[in-house]
Amino acid sequence: MKILVTGGAGFIGSNFISYWLNKYPTDSIVNLDVLTYAGNLENLRQVENNKNYKFVKGDICDVALINELVQDINLIVHFAAESHVDRSIIDSSDFIRTNVEGTRILLDAAKNNGKIRFHHISTDEVFGSLGLNDPAFNETTAYDPRSPYSASKAASDHLARAYYHTHNLPITISNCSNNYGPYQFPEKIIPLFITNLLENKKVPVYGQGKDIRDWIYVDDHNRGVDLIIQKGKIGETYCLGGNSELTNLELTKKILKLMDQSEDMIEYATDRLGHDLRYAMDYSKAKSELGWEPAVNFDTGLKNTLKWYKNNQEWWKKIKS
Repeated sequence: MKILVTGGAGFIGSNFISYWLNKYPTDSIVNLDVLTYAGNLENLRQVENNKNYKFVKGDICDVALINELVQDINLIVHFAAESHVDRSIIDSSDFIRTNVEGTRILLDAAKNNGKIRFHHISTDEVFGSLGLNDPAFNETTAYDPRSPYSASKAASDHLARAYYHTHNLPITISNCSNNYGPYQFPEKIIPLFITNLLENKKVPVYGQGKDIRDWIYVDDHNRGVDLIIQKGKIGETYCLGGNSELTNLELTKKILKLMDQSEDMIEYATDRLGHDLRYAMDYSKAKSELGWEPAVNFDTGLKNTLKWYKNNQEWWKKIKS
């Protein structure tokens, strides 16, 4: 199989490429990434000399390039997205351009070049915010995005679904909870806190740290995407969760404990605008239809992640500088 991966130099995409080439060594991958601040080719050192891997620097909004790249492609796996909520609050324009218009251009290319199989990577944030006692999000939860980022991802989900219904394009969608693991850009909470503490800097906790997130290890997420591609029903959405709900303060204390640091290293910061209280994912559909469930316990995954950042300080120090 010949696969086009968009955003493959980012955190999840680069882990996906390594995962896929290791599991399916006869498949070939074209990695298209524009290399924004969050894209890093050092994430792919282990595959850059693989004869079945090719990197193309380019923008998913470049219509001519996209239509050239999809020739002979069997599958598009679409990771490329602007994804940082705080940045979307400051300026949403890049989020609308990349996440909405870029997705439309890819869908058109898939439609116009033999109806290429298309898997779209999305997020739990499109569903809005849960109360403390609400049931977890599932595939039938109404969309209720609360930030410019999540609104742009909601729009891209709707576009993918519309191309399935209108043009019979063979799409699937996955909505996943917060990912963590190696190569995550250190603006996100787990790598930010780990690297700050390694630099003897304090960690900024929004508000009182009461917001709750569900965490999924990046390899578990990519294994779920693999199963959706192999066994998922065309036109369907699958929720992938980590079964690891924690308040941000609980998460912070876990990191501090692992790193033998005191709670004096916490610095409470002004809360994010429109901060969603809680995300949680019900992955029972993926479990019943695909046989998928998270395999990496959060405490184990966090230890593995901490070890990676300790052992790869050159990687993140370049980025943070």
